[in-house]
Amino acid sequence: MAIDIAAWYEKYGPMVIRRCRSILKDEDDALDAVHDVFVNLIKGENRLHGLYPSSLLYTMATNVCLNRLKKKKWETLKDFNAGTETLLAGTDQGYEQVEAEILLEDILKDESELTRSICFMYYSDEMTLKEIGDLAGLSISGVRKRLEAFKSRARTKFQEKFQGELRGGGPGKVL
Repeated sequence: MAIDIAAWYEKYGPMVIRRCRSILKDEDDALDAVHDVFVNLIKGENRLHGLYPSSLLYTMATNVCLNRLKKKKWETLKDFNAGTETLLAGTDQGYEQVEAEILLEDILKDESELTRSICFMYYSDEMTLKEIGDLAGLSISGVRKRLEAFKSRARTKFQEKFQGELRGGGPGKVL
């Protein structure tokens, strides 16, 4: 059964716009999302059937909006990281602050971008596991497992670094 996209737009467009507005809370973003929903409908027209169009469009609108929110969150996070690096480069920091940042950088360098982002959201933004899971596309237990694995690896790296410096008497010598 072929889909009459123009008729669907006329009939269900207002519902899709309301859904996008309610999720995105921004008129321009909502209108862009509605456009994306109907573009996706055109692209997938051959695979779709005409049964239950309101449910299909409602689900598509929800998914498009959630993906937009996720993308916006990741872009904000990347902008924040870039801004932090620029800010730190231009400031005179105490020795302890610089040492802590070097240690944190060393601990995070071998982690995936997703794990670094999860750690940032959890420890810095104080987001819940559910919020992080929604943005990262993981279950709560998946986020929890990543954080626990990261903590274990971080503890090991931290202990190795400071045990080595204690034995060798390096700059991080703690007595």
